[in-house]
Amino acid sequence: MHTYSNGDPIFAKVNSLTSIETELPFSYYSLPYCKPLGGIKKSAENLGELLMGDQIDNSPYRFRMNVNESIYLCTTTPLNEHEVKLLKQRTHDLYQVNMILDNLPVMRYATQNGVKIQWTGFPVGYTPPDGSADYIINHLKFRVFIHEYEGSGIEIIGTGEEGLGVISEADKKKASGYEIVGFQVVPCSIKYDPEAMTKLHTYDNVSSINCPNELDKYQQIREQERISFTYEVEFVKSDVRWPSRWDAYLKMEGSRVHWFSILNSLMVILFLAGIVFVIFLRTVRRDLTRYEELDKEAQAQMNEELSGWKLVVGDVFREPECSKLLCVMVGDGVQILGMAGVTIVFAALGFMSPASRGMLLTGMIILYLIQGIVAGYVSVRLWRTIKGTSEGWRSISWLAACFFPGIAFFILTVLNFILWGSHSTGAIPISLYFELFFLWFCISVPLTLIGGFLGTKAQPIEYPVRTNQIPREIPSRKYPSWLLVLGAGTLPFGTLFIELFFILSSIWLGRFYYVFGFLLVVLLLLVIVCAEVSVVLTYMHLCVEDWRWWWKAFFASGSVALYVFLYSINYLVFDLQSLSGPVSATLYLGYSLLMAVAIMLSTGTIGFLMSFYFVHYLFSSVKID
Repeated sequence: MHTYSNGDPIFAKVNSLTSIETELPFSYYSLPYCKPLGGIKKSAENLGELLMGDQIDNSPYRFRMNVNESIYLCTTTPLNEHEVKLLKQRTHDLYQVNMILDNLPVMRYATQNGVKIQWTGFPVGYTPPDGSADYIINHLKFRVFIHEYEGSGIEIIGTGEEGLGVISEADKKKASGYEIVGFQVVPCSIKYDPEAMTKLHTYDNVSSINCPNELDKYQQIREQERISFTYEVEFVKSDVRWPSRWDAYLKMEGSRVHWFSILNSLMVILFLAGIVFVIFLRTVRRDLTRYEELDKEAQAQMNEELSGWKLVVGDVFREPECSKLLCVMVGDGVQILGMAGVTIVFAALGFMSPASRGMLLTGMIILYLIQGIVAGYVSVRLWRTIKGTSEGWRSISWLAACFFPGIAFFILTVLNFILWGSHSTGAIPISLYFELFFLWFCISVPLTLIGGFLGTKAQPIEYPVRTNQIPREIPSRKYPSWLLVLGAGTLPFGTLFIELFFILSSIWLGRFYYVFGFLLVVLLLLVIVCAEVSVVLTYMHLCVEDWRWWWKAFFASGSVALYVFLYSINYLVFDLQSLSGPVSATLYLGYSLLMAVAIMLSTGTIGFLMSFYFVHYLFSSVKID
């Protein structure tokens, strides 16, 4: 919390220029804007901000608390061909200028078809419908909403840009001032006389002016044109208090419909999952009861006559194909699931507010690194269970530490070369690459190896039945079992797709995502549905004497990732129609693929572990000689 006294100077900051048409962020000063008198200085940025392509710089826009004024900034040198081409390109691509005051993004309101729409940022320029010319936004009318703060017996001893304040009772002094609780802008294009404007100096007062409606009074973008930049600021007292100042940014039109839609989806999925689970429990209990009521002689006869899951007793725990890869994928899945679960819980409790830029992504990376110990432990313990020995645990641990990070590094490197080629601020700097590599190699890898070592010391999971030396022949089926496995992913996807729409909108359309409470509910429901679907599919395969259930259990729930990726393509085609160019589409598909791989590993792990414990319980419940 920061309080200001009358006349205190407040400088706005500028973030990267962004566009929902290209998804390529660019530096604010890549365009011929006025520069600060003391030179451009970058703000300290956290890991998440750097990865998201944020580049926060200082700006020449200076306000004085409670002083309404109209200010001249500068007049550019005559625009050259390159600057004109760049300004027109950014205008056509609908680039937005993102300005920040006291950690609040600037907001503007526009009316489309009689509906008031809220935006963050303001456009670089304006192109009329006939496309005859392009005009630059060079005059900004700011409204800064302030709340008068009166302290009683308190003293503010620390303020921070992240919106956190430290207040202590000290000397019983009365601290008072103004808090900034809102920041709005009305952008205008005004044609000035450059000869008259160049006689002024930076921060000289100019007369206030209304935004013109006639195009001939707009400032056109063309070669040898000199553009003058001005702004005016009005301070407005508001009843909004500091803790509520982000509410205006988090409002969602038609939120009741969204909430009802999500709730309706959750109730339907819960109902379906409940029916499946009840039927399944009754079926298994009946089978077990009938089997255990028979004497030993009858059981032996029954084993010869009956078909079904009881006949694969000697093969059900046979080592699967690519067992090393399965152990590694399950370990990485637990790591990703743990990271997602803890992050969403912390976000739902309010620890990761939108005021803390990049904090969500930074927290996810740190949690992923720490969860490496869990990945190593799970991978090695599963390896010991399958192989019956700890031999080779180091290679399993190394693979668990490298598998998903390797996929992520490969995808991000390819996308980074594309961003470098476009000179975008979204490109990860080489220094950050080395920082990420250092974090991975010095934190995640050692923790994964420690987890693997602990896995060798843990009590191995003993199989309840012995495995035959000769594999049992699997009866032929009309349809391949993988069709059923792929179709099973539709039920978990049903719990996810509405929330997925909001998440994709927040990432690609620049909207704030804040319903982490509902996301937590969706995650819990997804875990339950993935577990149930995988267990039911495993039981169905065992009933037709198919003992190769390991990978099918993993992909029965993991196949939801296929539908997530297909939905992402659908979202690109039908909801991101403004996205232009192959570069933007490649970036979108690359990040969507990375998200789908993470979802596949985490949901597949849920299904596999639940199926493993189900099969273990099922065959340990039957008395077999």
